[in-house]
Amino acid sequence: MSYLSLIYSVMEYEYKDLFARNRLLLGEAVMSEIARKKIILFGVGGVGSWCAEALIRSGYTELTLVDSDRVTPSNINRQLQATTRTIGLPKVEVLKERLLQINPHANIQAIAKIYSEETSEEFQLDRFDYILDAIDSLKHKAHLFLAASKTAATVFSSMGAALKIDPQRIKVAEFHKVRGCKLAAALRGRFKQEGISAKEIVCVYSEERRENLGAASASNTDENGSFRKAQTNGTMVHITAIFGFTLSGLVIQDTIQKAQ
Repeated sequence: MSYLSLIYSVMEYEYKDLFARNRLLLGEAVMSEIARKKIILFGVGGVGSWCAEALIRSGYTELTLVDSDRVTPSNINRQLQATTRTIGLPKVEVLKERLLQINPHANIQAIAKIYSEETSEEFQLDRFDYILDAIDSLKHKAHLFLAASKTAATVFSSMGAALKIDPQRIKVAEFHKVRGCKLAAALRGRFKQEGISAKEIVCVYSEERRENLGAASASNTDENGSFRKAQTNGTMVHITAIFGFTLSGLVIQDTIQKAQ
């Protein structure tokens, strides 16, 4: 065997062994289902980036990442792909590169666009088995809920992860049963006012709400000194990561149930 053939042989062995522990726990049939599921994830920030990593490490291979933002210094405290070396780069591209280092055989699509009413049809939501929402914008989140409700896909969503530090208060509930979350309440109020409803969507959320104790940094302002967002809230990585891991866990549990 040539040296090059030996290298390829080792690489192939390592690939087969990547998910040995997953396969040991879940079995071959479930792992085959996991590899086939098509997932689209909207938002790859503090919640979405960790969700994406967990999905790829769990054996999912068909993943579309959607986010129009670039990495900024204020992302570094909580977003997986954000480092001092990736500042200014598109979040989806940096994250895709990392995920392919975990599984080079994965089919990962990076779409550096914002989801909105105007762009919604471009994403062809009917193609996916799972639609995951980690969008910050109330307006865009509301539209995604309604658009996703018209598909056969299973939908999981993250509510607000800012202003929280207690991991023991993180919960999972169907959207209409989420309590103590201002984002969920605002979404329900919007739907009620417009006389529309979304299908059952399981959400990760927390009732905890703390107050900001420090002043907003310069990184949260534009060149004129104006805030980029209506309100900038403090956020911690252990909370956003748990939200993201919980989203991925919901997908895994659902895949297992459907494979049985």
